[in-house]
Amino acid sequence: METWDAIRARRNVRAYRPDLVPAADLDRIAEAGWRAPSAKNRQHWDFIIVTDPGQLRELSTVWQGAGHIAHAPAAIALVVPEPGDDRTRVVDQYDLGQATLAMAIAATDLGIGTGHSSVGDQEKARAILAVPEGYVVSFLLGIGYPADRPLKPIAKPNRRPIEEVIHHGRW
Repeated sequence: METWDAIRARRNVRAYRPDLVPAADLDRIAEAGWRAPSAKNRQHWDFIIVTDPGQLRELSTVWQGAGHIAHAPAAIALVVPEPGDDRTRVVDQYDLGQATLAMAIAATDLGIGTGHSSVGDQEKARAILAVPEGYVVSFLLGIGYPADRPLKPIAKPNRRPIEEVIHHGRW
């Protein structure tokens, strides 16, 4: 898929076919996150690829909006060190957003859907993933082939009208 087509085709997928995602594809998706920009190239992140069904079911309970993780063939947990101050927290979260989008676009390019989730219960998430103290499991990214329809460019996305969003020179 061309990059522009992948951007136009990407959508949140929260219902997956049971087909396993090849390990090479999961590695490629994670590599896209690894290649994402980060402030001062700090790369504070770590990514944990999860494919064990029991672990995925457990992870689906760490946030109210993580239910789709239970039925995903895979997920990637995005982890950062506990921030020492508010500025570091904001910058790390911005960097993780960039990594998440890079992974979502890379997955879309492969015909694989993604659905993101926050993490509320840090203790539980760290225990499930064996993440050491001093780290935060910030987000989960469910990964799998869409159950409903394949990914293809969306001609009329459900978005605010572009004329209301994009401004030139001033508001």
